[in-house]
Amino acid sequence: MRFALSDDQVAFRDAVRELLDKEATPAVVRAAWTAPEGELDRGVWDSLDAMGVLTVLVPEAEGGLGLDETFLVPILEEAGRVALPHPIVETAMVAAPLLGAGVGMVASDLGGPIVPCAADADQLLLRWGHTLAVVDRDAVAIAPVATVDAGRRAGRLTHDGTGTPLSDDPAVVERALDRGALGTAAMLVGLGQAMLDLTVNYASERQQFGQPIGSFQAVKHHLADAALALEFARPAVWRAAWSVAHDVPTRARDVSMAKAMASDAAEVVGRQALQCHGAIGYTVEADLHLYLKRTWALARTWGDVAHHTDRVAAALGAAL
Repeated sequence: MRFALSDDQVAFRDAVRELLDKEATPAVVRAAWTAPEGELDRGVWDSLDAMGVLTVLVPEAEGGLGLDETFLVPILEEAGRVALPHPIVETAMVAAPLLGAGVGMVASDLGGPIVPCAADADQLLLRWGHTLAVVDRDAVAIAPVATVDAGRRAGRLTHDGTGTPLSDDPAVVERALDRGALGTAAMLVGLGQAMLDLTVNYASERQQFGQPIGSFQAVKHHLADAALALEFARPAVWRAAWSVAHDVPTRARDVSMAKAMASDAAEVVGRQALQCHGAIGYTVEADLHLYLKRTWALARTWGDVAHHTDRVAAALGAAL
């Protein structure tokens, strides 16, 4: 079975990459760190919406592109590569299949109690016990939460149960959770690739003892370890995308394997990138911190490595 991307998937991904390279620059990400609550710039978001990215999983009859997760996952990897500060996983991967086209920007607490872009969203997809519900942002009290990655613009929610119930079917809730974990895994792979590319460029330019530090064997080993981690994680994410798209019996196991491997890989790349950058890598002036801090946050949302490792073990009958 082949899980590599088709020509159409590559063409769609490359078109999105070109857009993000132009409109989701590090300056845009930095601006999200300091923008007032509810005032996140939507320039790149509106461009993605115009391309149909937000409705990839919505049927054509309902105004979407009618595609599946194998098309969306490569795009989410590109969103991770630029550390996109908008809730694209929550909107395009999780909410759109449930709410249809025209949902606007959606934030959700399915990934954890600290909700990214809570004050910027048009709607909130929330879990009330075993029920999924959609709630207008104005019906929820949002308390800002200071996090290591201020670009996620996180908040903690308080609501009175006012909203529109969507489903209390455990299968629907579980599928939404799997989609969120899968989308986050794709973004982590993109973040890892961004940090690796940034570090390779830095190691090619930074001179020590009259030559680029990238020529030193120790630096080469660090970068090779980082590249190897990504090369193992990316196919697992693509395989999980296929499993979700076709709702195969091993879907939950495949998603958890992808999330665990992508989290580990991105954190490995982050450590090696920081090591190779040296002291400048710790500074907020260096772009590395934008990707590194997003990695730390996403590795711990939609289930951390321990959670997903346990889930894989249970699926294999090896749980303790």
